[in-house]
Amino acid sequence: MIARRRAVTDAERRARLGVRHLLAPGTRADRIEDVADALVGLHATDPATVYLSAAARLAEPSVAEVERGLYDDLTVTRMLCMRRTMFVVPTPLAPLVHASTARAVAARERAGSLAFLAQIGWDERRYAAAERAALAALAARGVAGAAELARDVPELREKVLASPGKSYASWQTAGSRILRVLAAEGRIRRARPRGSWTSSQFRWTTAPEHPVDGADPVAAKAALARRYLYAFGPATVDDLKWWTGWTLTDARKALAAVGARDVDLDDGGTGCLAPDDEAPVPAAEPWVALLPGLDPTPMGRRHRDFYLDPAHVPALFDRNGNIGPTVWADGRIVGAWAQRADGEVTYRLLTDVGAEAREAVAVRAGELAAWLDPTRVTPAYRTPLERELAGGKG
Repeated sequence: MIARRRAVTDAERRARLGVRHLLAPGTRADRIEDVADALVGLHATDPATVYLSAAARLAEPSVAEVERGLYDDLTVTRMLCMRRTMFVVPTPLAPLVHASTARAVAARERAGSLAFLAQIGWDERRYAAAERAALAALAARGVAGAAELARDVPELREKVLASPGKSYASWQTAGSRILRVLAAEGRIRRARPRGSWTSSQFRWTTAPEHPVDGADPVAAKAALARRYLYAFGPATVDDLKWWTGWTLTDARKALAAVGARDVDLDDGGTGCLAPDDEAPVPAAEPWVALLPGLDPTPMGRRHRDFYLDPAHVPALFDRNGNIGPTVWADGRIVGAWAQRADGEVTYRLLTDVGAEAREAVAVRAGELAAWLDPTRVTPAYRTPLERELAGGKG
């Protein structure tokens, strides 16, 4: 007799999400390292997202705690990796992420940068010379912004018109391309930005050590897939492919190498769990959360129907698939929130969550407004409902 596969209901998937993502009662973390580890990595395209995602999951949220990990102890690392997206990952995990995803991303970045600068007559020799000069200038300064390095290395100031003839055409400097490649390769890193924690004007410094380029990418992909399944499972093959940016073949091979266990999902599809993670997860106590735009929880899967009503997608996402700030209750997205110019955190519920949850959301919104004060946060990617709420039409 063939044994029936285990079924994982949508309710259990939501329970797992609350516990694994440190959102359910009693699961909050003490350190930024623990938050990044639980989620594999925090989305960092928008600098503010890192702090707001951490604040939603830390027992005692503070900007200082995130900055300690990023800039003082270097226990979390900002890197361009999965899906050619910026993440903050636990530093011990960085070599694995580099081998499984970031190395290929860096190679594409280098090829693109060389082709881009060839438009103004640069060849590989000139590119390499400018790169060496930039590294030497950075080593001499210790920490520097792009403009400071450009004063030391005139070649970095040369400009190229990107996307000529397009409405979004812009002039870009050689330095911006070169520094991006060096960071993608792990040879330099982003230091404290100029301004507040919401700023994207990062300064640069040399990296403490170069990632291990000799690591086996196949083994690294399997190890990353296991970590992903523990944080986001059960997940589909398509979810893993989308989250990592791998090919479908790479995703399937990684899951096979892990020995992932197939389970039946409520939508009739097949999900995967790590082989040592098949025990049922009981329902958590009621919880609510206000998560920022691009938070890793909603951005961790391609298929979201078990926690998101498809009818709400147009209000909550931009046209490129970036999610805005969301309100959660018991593992479901139930609304959106925004910060107005006066500092108030306002929200709109799109689902009837009951009186107790409505009160809990109101309390959480007040707490977030107090935590943010006097900072004002505007998401890097604006969504229809976030714009409406921020404009005072909530």
